Amino acid sequence: MEPIRILVIDDHQMVREGIKSSLSNAGNIEIVDEAQNGQEAIDKLKEQTVDLVLIDISMDVMDGIEATKIITKQHPEVKVLALTMHDEESNIINMLQAGALGYILKTTGMKELMEAINTVSKGETYFTKEVSGTLMKQFMKKKVETSKSENKSVEELTKREIEILKLIADEFTNQEIAEKLFISQRTVDTHRRNLIQKLNVKNTAGLVRFAFRNNITS
Repeated sequence: MEPIRILVIDDHQMVREGIKSSLSNAGNIEIVDEAQNGQEAIDKLKEQTVDLVLIDISMDVMDGIEATKIITKQHPEVKVLALTMHDEESNIINMLQAGALGYILKTTGMKELMEAINTVSKGETYFTKEVSGTLMKQFMKKKVETSKSENKSVEELTKREIEILKLIADEFTNQEIAEKLFISQRTVDTHRRNLIQKLNVKNTAGLVRFAFRNNITS
């Protein structure tokens, strides 16, 4: 089995040396090179064949977030695993949005670091317990905000709009809705467009999903 070829990116030489020393006995891991900032790493990736980069966030010249964006764009085959002291929600979210598959803290033990490397190298995600907790809080926060937003949207709908939304969710056509409610087909079409705009969805499928999420069905 080919070893996982790793580029270590950190602005502290002692950290880089510590990682290299700790991973030197891992039979399936090979440290091919190191870099002290994002720009140096990007330059080295033009010359090296690497499977995974182990990268810090705070670095001079180019930080880990910006470097990750460029690395994942220029080298989509290279997996990115963040190894940092920063456990703030903003840093975690920004790294994941930049393309990192894993995020672990420098307080992590060597056993878990190796597990993270093996997992991320396969294209799977890996987060330490603390990071997973932060992500779960973010998920729940968004879920609550979405729920509040949708409840507000429902309250803003008129009785007629709710009536039409129910029929749309029940797969009635504009003509069928018009006949059922004794209104013109053009009026139904206008209501449909207004609903899409009010509920901030893209199309009829979005209206149907909204209706089911909020129990607006016959």
